[in-house]
Amino acid sequence: MGTAKQVRRSAVGATDLSGRDVLRSSVTGQRRDVAIGSLLGAGHQAGEALVPVLIGVVIDQGVAKSDTGGLLLGIAALAVVYVGLSFSFRFGARAGERAAETAAHRLRTRLVGRILAPEGGADSGRLPGELTNIATEDAKRVGAVNMAVIVAVAAMTGLLVSAVVLVRISVLLGLVVLLGTPLLLWVGHLLSKPLERRSGAEQERAAQASGIAADLVAGLRVLKGIGAESVAVARYRQTSSESLSATLRAARARAWQNGIVLALTGVFIALVALVGGRLATQGDISLGELVSAVGLALFLLGPLSEFSWINSELAQGRASATRIAGVLGADGAVLSGAGRLPQPVRGAVRLRGVSYGTLRDLDLDIAPGDLVGVVAPDSADATALLLCLARRSDPDSGSVELDGVLLTTLDPADVRTAILVAEHDADLFEGTLTGNVRAAAPPEHDIGPALAASGADEVAGTLPQGGDTIVTERGRSLSGGQRQRVALARALAADTPVLVVHDPATAVDAVTEARIAAGLRDIRRDRTTVLVTTSPALLSVTDRVVLIEDGRVAGCAAHAELVRDRISYRSAVLS
Repeated sequence: MGTAKQVRRSAVGATDLSGRDVLRSSVTGQRRDVAIGSLLGAGHQAGEALVPVLIGVVIDQGVAKSDTGGLLLGIAALAVVYVGLSFSFRFGARAGERAAETAAHRLRTRLVGRILAPEGGADSGRLPGELTNIATEDAKRVGAVNMAVIVAVAAMTGLLVSAVVLVRISVLLGLVVLLGTPLLLWVGHLLSKPLERRSGAEQERAAQASGIAADLVAGLRVLKGIGAESVAVARYRQTSSESLSATLRAARARAWQNGIVLALTGVFIALVALVGGRLATQGDISLGELVSAVGLALFLLGPLSEFSWINSELAQGRASATRIAGVLGADGAVLSGAGRLPQPVRGAVRLRGVSYGTLRDLDLDIAPGDLVGVVAPDSADATALLLCLARRSDPDSGSVELDGVLLTTLDPADVRTAILVAEHDADLFEGTLTGNVRAAAPPEHDIGPALAASGADEVAGTLPQGGDTIVTERGRSLSGGQRQRVALARALAADTPVLVVHDPATAVDAVTEARIAAGLRDIRRDRTTVLVTTSPALLSVTDRVVLIEDGRVAGCAAHAELVRDRISYRSAVLS
């Protein structure tokens, strides 16, 4: 069992991936921008810390000693520092934003690649809206960790420069800063722990709410048709309320953390100012040094408050990284084999003793070039068969072969270049009608025959711009029957050696259904085709029909023979 799990993980390229791994790769992947941003940010904070120091020097040299040259020199030095501050802030912020956005983009790309990987498994137990939330909001939060790292380096530089200057002014002042700063950072880290937990819960609830909302929008017509709007709204209201509560808890944790850290920071700065003032009254430091010390104390408010923001960003980033790692590190639904497809693929399909879902020791032989119908009165049998043929799942026992090669020994991506399973509820993409049909077609392939065989040419003829008409998301601008014909045309245009089609004509009229049946027979001549359907028009053009009952083959004959001899077949097909 452990070995199988290791193989499955290696198939998707993720071995015990953790949130820490995601954070580390996010930062190291943007090493150049993070380094540039950190360098410029450190220079900016060093310059900010030098401003009160230069003002103190100007006071001591130019004012206390009435040195006009020293005064002008100090003012010129301040001008140079301010020019440097402007330059470093502008380009440092640009590098930080670029690092954050690029890291988020790369994470989104990895997530989409993992979700769409042939091995599957990443979407197990997750709604589409939840996956969308992870690929957007969570990726953005992890990407923002790059900016937090840059700000942390800059803030630490400001603190170190301030500490060095204060030590030169007074050892006591320097010690106060050097000892007090780590204590504040430690307190901020402790306060970030509740925020991290609540941020994770917040994102989890928000993802669930997004997922339910996406499902409700997608099924709006169905909900209205069955009068279930009130139940659906109540379900979403409850989920949304839970999401709101989680968000408020995270906001309260964030507010408490920021408030406490800010209060402690104020106390710390007041202590620095108090020690500096006492030293000035005792004559241990000059007036200019006192001004520098007080100015540095005020300046320290910035870097120290930044650490409160940094802890908050890191806490949220860790929570989001854990969720991302859960998707990227998910086990594949099937294993990736090292075998190769036979060349050329003839299209012989064999199932031996297949048990999966409701299937029980199913045996089935399909010769190359056969047009076979499959009737399964229990829709669960049809679903299980489609999953095994598409290799979205592997049988619990038994085997599925293509030209004598076990599918389990092949890479799932290779299997799908040879066996295309066109599901009943296939969605269309946003774009033109012909663009949808060409999506899986070989380069320079003529899609005209596929359009004609599926009846999609008639659909194009009724549209304002014909095949160039824009189809909206999921094909919602088309009727159900039009969507089915375009989806079937897309499957036919792929021209794979084996095509498995599930109920391709349930939403079309009888005349169109008969045309599709004849078109399928002609365009797939000498190519292996499996029609999983209960349509008499489609079944009548097949070479033979396989009847599956109770997970096993209950009969195999021509359509007319099964209608005559099998009561269960007549009930499933003619009722």
